Parts: sequence; structure tokens; C-alpha cells
Amino acid sequence: MNIENWPELNFKQGKETYDTIHLWTQIVGKIKISKLPWINHSWHVTLFVTPIGLSTGDIRDVDKHFQIEFNFINHQLQIITSSGEIRKFGLKELSVASFYEKIKTELNDLGIDFKINPLPNEIENRISFNKDEKHCTYIPYIATKLHSALLNSNEVFNLFRSEFIGKCSQVHFFWGSFDLAVSRFSGRKAPMHPGGVLNLPDWIVRDAYSHEVSSCGFWPGNEAIPFAAFYSYIYPEPPGFKTASIKPESAWYHIESGEFILPYSIVQQSANPSGVLLDFLTTTYCAAADFANWDRLSLEK
Repeated sequence: MNIENWPELNFKQGKETYDTIHLWTQIVGKIKISKLPWINHSWHVTLFVTPIGLSTGDIRDVDKHFQIEFNFINHQLQIITSSGEIRKFGLKELSVASFYEKIKTELNDLGIDFKINPLPNEIENRISFNKDEKHCTYIPYIATKLHSALLNSNEVFNLFRSEFIGKCSQVHFFWGSFDLAVSRFSGRKAPMHPGGVLNLPDWIVRDAYSHEVSSCGFWPGNEAIPFAAFYSYIYPEPPGFKTASIKPESAWYHIESGEFILPYSIVQQSANPSGVLLDFLTTTYCAAADFANWDRLSLEK
């Protein structure tokens, strides 16, 4: 019996809610970008999983600090400042355009101004945030299930991260690609990435992949892979990686994306979800590091 609380996720049922949240997180993430200095691999732009949702963490603005947080328990967007000010508004029945105007109004009322590129990144058929009335679906129980999956994944990813003593990212949520990820680095420079990521400047992609990296993560699905899944890849990919033997056997190498894929449902339905996921993360990383000749003795505990 599965004694862990991993909720069932259904991409078909959740897609419209995921799309709306994705665009909301892009607005919040771009506000964060506008206020912080650039950190390698875009690590400053990410959001973080919290007990109630997703948060920007601390952001400085002139004479105060503030934090923006999605609350997927009470289904609100909330802004908290170091002056003790709190602003919040509901997420139900809210279009992307309405969200954009509301967060702009609330931040301006707090004396916080921002300027961002209003076009989304890493998606097709872009609509400017302030004009997007198309994306307006927010089903609370779907958001709550997604949050629970993120909490569980975040816990296992942090356990996996703790076993590595080389350069490693935090476990963080990338709003461009809408995925939770953690990345390990060998310390060696990588060949220049060709770029070509949809609606993302090549210089950002090349900064992200400036050094050899083994990365894994979770996302709730997209058009190419229409189901929630965990992934693992290495850049640059060494010969032999795609045919490596990994656990569980139900995972496979996805040619089009260049990643090993493990459906979330396999983890969710297993008797030991955390153990199955940790096996996947560990065996795919070991294959990546071994085929790429990483100095594992100096990089791992």
C-alpha cells in the first residue's frame, strides 16, 4: 500500500489551469528579474516551493524588501513587505490580463514600481500579459494537487541534492519551462550551446549551459509529453548515455527531448514513491557522470 500522499495528476484535466498558472508565474518571475542582479545559470529568476505554494523569496526595492507568493491552499496571490504591509487577491476566475493589472496595482500601492517585457518566454503563440483574456482557468483542486506533487518532489530532490558536494543548484522552480529542477555540475566548461530555445535569447541558454551539467526535474506535462513526468539529462550528452541501464525499468530515454523520462504516475502508484523517484534520479545521474568521466570521488559524499 502507498503510505505516502502523492496525488493523482491528469494532464488533460489540468492543462488549462496549468497554462494559466504558468503565465502568472512568468509575470511574477519577470518582476523578480527586474529587481535582482544577474546570477549565473539564471538562478536568481526562480521561484521556490513553500508549504502553501510558490514564492519569489526576498526581493529588495529601494527602501524596503518584499516577497510575492502564490497560495494554493487559500487560492490567493499575496505580497508581504519588510514594513509589515500585506496585499492579497483571489486567483479564481482571473484572466492573465486581470492578474497583471491587479499585481501592478497592488505593488504600485506599496510604492513598488516595475518594468518588464510583457511577452511570455518559452511558449508558442504568445499573447502580451496585459492583453491575455484567453487564459483564465483556475480550478482550485487541480492547483492544490499540483502543489502537493511539488512538495513531495521538492523533498526527494533535496535529499538527492544532499549527496553531492560539487557545484549544485538549489531545488528551484523555473517559470519559463514550468518545472521544478536541481542541477549538478562537474566543474568543467562545456562546448557552446547552440541555443534555439523557443522565445528565449540564446545568450541566456548559453549561460545556463556554460559548464557540464547533469540536471533532473519534474513538470506537469506539455504538448510534447502530455503527462506529468520526471526527467533527467546531461549536457553535453556523452556516448552511451541514452542506452544506459537505469531504474525503474519503466523509465525510458525520450529521443526528441534528449532526456530520460519517468511518468509521474509510476511514482505515484508505487508502494514506495520516494524510493522509486530517488532510484531514478540516482541511476540516471550515475550513468551521466560515468559516461562523461566526471571525477565522482571529489564531487560526491
